[in-house]
Amino acid sequence: MLKLKIGLFVFSILSLSCAQIEKWQAGQSAERRVFSTRKVWVRDTTASTNLGFRKINRMQPVAFQNLIISGNAIDSVVALDKNSGQEVWRAPILNGVEASATLINDRLFVGANDGQFYALSAKTGAVIWTFPTRIETLSEPLLEEGVLYFMTGNNTLYALDAATGKQLWLYSRPDTSSLSIRGGSRPAYRAGTIYVGFSDGSVVALLAKTGILKWEKQLNRNKKFRDLDSNPIIENDYLYLIGFDDAIYCLRAATGEQVWRSDRGGYGTPLILGDKLFYATSTNELAALNKANGEKLWSYPLHEGIATSPALYKGLLVFGESNGSLVFLETTKGKSIASFEPGRGVFSPILADEKNSNVYFISNESNLYSIEAKWTFPKHISFLE
Repeated sequence: MLKLKIGLFVFSILSLSCAQIEKWQAGQSAERRVFSTRKVWVRDTTASTNLGFRKINRMQPVAFQNLIISGNAIDSVVALDKNSGQEVWRAPILNGVEASATLINDRLFVGANDGQFYALSAKTGAVIWTFPTRIETLSEPLLEEGVLYFMTGNNTLYALDAATGKQLWLYSRPDTSSLSIRGGSRPAYRAGTIYVGFSDGSVVALLAKTGILKWEKQLNRNKKFRDLDSNPIIENDYLYLIGFDDAIYCLRAATGEQVWRSDRGGYGTPLILGDKLFYATSTNELAALNKANGEKLWSYPLHEGIATSPALYKGLLVFGESNGSLVFLETTKGKSIASFEPGRGVFSPILADEKNSNVYFISNESNLYSIEAKWTFPKHISFLE
């Protein structure tokens, strides 16, 4: 009888499907899993060696079919093969690109440092049309209902027809401050309204079709840096945005009425996950707040510089340190899980490709990286554990 029971047990184990064994193994070893990073390839994105001053490379890479597209702040926008990192096409642009781009179908929309706004073919890099801004563009464009909205370096918000590049309207807000952070706010859209922050510390709501002002609110009145260069985000009826050396705000999107304020300024785009809000502070931290009231839950101190906008990747927060590493944190308490050191820091937001277990970013040295980042489990199954 004992031999029969042992035989039945062994048979039941052997009859398990591979999927069942893998599921069992993952459950048993979840606490022992390891998150690992590995460089797949790295490529210099510049057409020639940069012999001038270091520039801020912060364009978020864009994925299109089998391409990864990124711009450097030196001389061009370049498309590389996603798997090999080999160059597929290059679009020369004087003084390059700092702002992130928007991809719609096979068109790439991006503002550059040469005083032009570009519509490029994502397949070939060919210029479809340009619009003269006569000043650099530092903000990512927004495309809604066939209209492009973007902010230029002289505090002017443009609305262009995306098909032709024809100007529909503009809204300009002069800033008399002698100090300003180098950046620009990507507009947000909700129910026919455009929301955008300006370097004078104000946020405005404009009718998307005409640019007519609905409401405005002065948030940051500091004498030093008043910039609201972060990208505002909207969830339900609430607008969240950050002043650089001031605070992070939650406003009612319909009226601009303040719901809460947390006295710690920041940079980049906040990230909302469930009841939490994550953002990069200007005090060298990555902070987690209660979304409902702005109460601080935890903060992760950076070793080098300030953080880029955080992204979610395989259940972790991932961001770059402007003078340090690519960092992966768990979301509950901000515990460090892994990091990758590219040299000279990361200022660009991360492009996450969870399906292929890859993340992409451009470093401060104009190098575009493809990094494999994934959870791994123990290789051997022990039925006695």
